[in-house]
Amino acid sequence: MTLPSHLQFTGRHAPQRGSIPLPDRRLMIETDPPEQGIFIPKIVSKPVKTGHGIKIGIFAGIHGDEEAGTLATQELIRWAAEKPEELHDYELHFFPVCNPTGRNLGTRHSHSGLDLNREFWFGSTEPEVVYLEAELRRELYEGIISLHSDDTSDGCYGFVSGALLSEHLLEPALQAAAEFLPRNEQHIIDGFLAARGIIKEGYLGILSAPPEQRPHALEIVFETPALAPMDAQVKATVAAVKRILAEYRELQAYAANL
Repeated sequence: MTLPSHLQFTGRHAPQRGSIPLPDRRLMIETDPPEQGIFIPKIVSKPVKTGHGIKIGIFAGIHGDEEAGTLATQELIRWAAEKPEELHDYELHFFPVCNPTGRNLGTRHSHSGLDLNREFWFGSTEPEVVYLEAELRRELYEGIISLHSDDTSDGCYGFVSGALLSEHLLEPALQAAAEFLPRNEQHIIDGFLAARGIIKEGYLGILSAPPEQRPHALEIVFETPALAPMDAQVKATVAAVKRILAEYRELQAYAANL
């Protein structure tokens, strides 16, 4: 795929201790990474006016067996490529495959056997975490959207943290996703108290903004039911992310006029 001028493909090779085979699948763009290292693709969609975009990071595939988020991110990249006018005031950074070795193996964990989404901000030496932490510190995203799927859930739900606006954005996102998949209405989800699919607690060590970042970033983890049809999961995820972006834009415009 040839990228339009407002999209930039910038992936990095995470520093690797030793050599492992790379995934066979390529994502969106053909690349020729070296034989050693872990390649984590990154695609950046630039705003119309350079330096005048709301910077949001969208992360998928930190669990290698959760394909819906990766496929949804591909659809979002295609949207950014084909309809840039709908994202004129956003700078979106897409990370479609954060755990390439786990994806290649079809496992939640990376090739090292670790759940990478419990390794952040604890001094981990896992190469994927080292690279992603460096990106999170360098970019200082205003918002972080993490895409997941849960094989124990019968509906969509999400975690919110960081900025106070997070909860107000997840609710309309779940409404948008409901066109394709139901909301998880249980009072306990994944061991946490939930209110209509919204959880305000969460696990330690997940992919998130740097602890020292101020002001706090908007942080949303969106989950689809992994046993639902893949097409429905992808459509629900895309609809949720689009709604988050639309609602955040409106809130930003409202705040500017106060």
